[in-house]
Amino acid sequence: MVSRTVRRATASAVALLTLTAVPAHAATHESDTTRTSSTAPLPAPDTAALPAPDMAGLRAVLRTLTAQGAPGAIARIDDHGTVRTAAAGIDDRTTRRAIDNADRFRIGSITKSFSAVVLLQLVDAHKLNLDASVDRYLPGLLPDKRITVRHVLSHRSGLYDYTNSMFASSVSGFEAVRNKVFTYRQLVQLSLRHPRTNAPGAAYSYSNTNFVVAGMLIEKLTGHSVGTEYRDRIIKPLKLRDTFYVHPATKIPGRHTHGYLTPDRAGAPLVDATDQTVSWAQSAGAVISTTRDLNTFFSELLGGRLTSAAQLAQMERWTPVNSTTRYGLGLRRRDLSCGVSVYGHTGAVQGFYTYSFTSKDGRRSLTALANTSNNGRVLNTMAGTLESAFCGKRTKAIQNAPLTGRGSYVTERNAAYEDIAPGVARD
Repeated sequence: MVSRTVRRATASAVALLTLTAVPAHAATHESDTTRTSSTAPLPAPDTAALPAPDMAGLRAVLRTLTAQGAPGAIARIDDHGTVRTAAAGIDDRTTRRAIDNADRFRIGSITKSFSAVVLLQLVDAHKLNLDASVDRYLPGLLPDKRITVRHVLSHRSGLYDYTNSMFASSVSGFEAVRNKVFTYRQLVQLSLRHPRTNAPGAAYSYSNTNFVVAGMLIEKLTGHSVGTEYRDRIIKPLKLRDTFYVHPATKIPGRHTHGYLTPDRAGAPLVDATDQTVSWAQSAGAVISTTRDLNTFFSELLGGRLTSAAQLAQMERWTPVNSTTRYGLGLRRRDLSCGVSVYGHTGAVQGFYTYSFTSKDGRRSLTALANTSNNGRVLNTMAGTLESAFCGKRTKAIQNAPLTGRGSYVTERNAAYEDIAPGVARD
């Protein structure tokens, strides 16, 4: 396999910045005006209480991301029929094309929310019991029959995350697998070579292995591929025109942004990681989408239109992660500085960082992308997009604290941890 590298952009290159606000179903994003659809529903009390998004603050976060090493960054807010978008930088370091919210990208671990929705629909159909042993459905797969479906979906199974070993070295690890095709069982076996992190149900420990098992459950219970189930249960019903599961194909179809992997060695050139099978992740991280489609997905999910109310409540049974984050079943809750909680997921796959969250009622949604990875500063800074989108100018600045780092509203620690190899700290 040949490593794809690109030359560093010259210091004189100017980042491109755009801001638009257009109706929810507009075909273009060239206007600088804000318009609200006359047919937009009245806001629910929950979202009506939110302050207006701080678009100047959002643009500043995107500019910071490009200064910290991301070639480009985009964000889209869908809010009661009004769309606001912002973009900074480029999507291709060779052509220098400006990045745009119309670009498709790899969403990484946000795929886990898709997998959880499919399984919860199967619970609604009485084909799956969350508290049953995984062994009931996949006999002999796991070494401990106490591991339940709920443990898997809430990252409390204790199964070691095989990506910690696979990507301990970011570039060489990636190049070793970028064109490889794994079976689900091969990935599970990579995990089982290592001791488990805890007893079933004892503690939260993020592991991609869990959602590989989720993919196996989907395929066993439906008799179809996960791609087929995503399409029939989520993509087609929600009319997500830019969302795909192409595994094991390596290309992102149509207009898309390139993704750039930051090497571990300082000063080494970025690696164009756009083309890959993502077979190392599959049902844990291989979906392709856009900011528009992800906002639609989480809005519809929290609005109660993808599962029954009972199963959405199961998704929202939270396990503490830290003082600002909780994890449910394939769903994260982030508590922001202004007291607002938002619901969604983060995503990391080589070359792409994504944040996608919505309000409790699903009426205001934010998706942001930076087209790089293995960059802790960028990853931490991206949390600022949530503050701008949902707290507006109420974001609480902590005196003498930078946007990222200890004591800020963005992170509780200096180190950043991705959804890829979550046991490896990112500088």
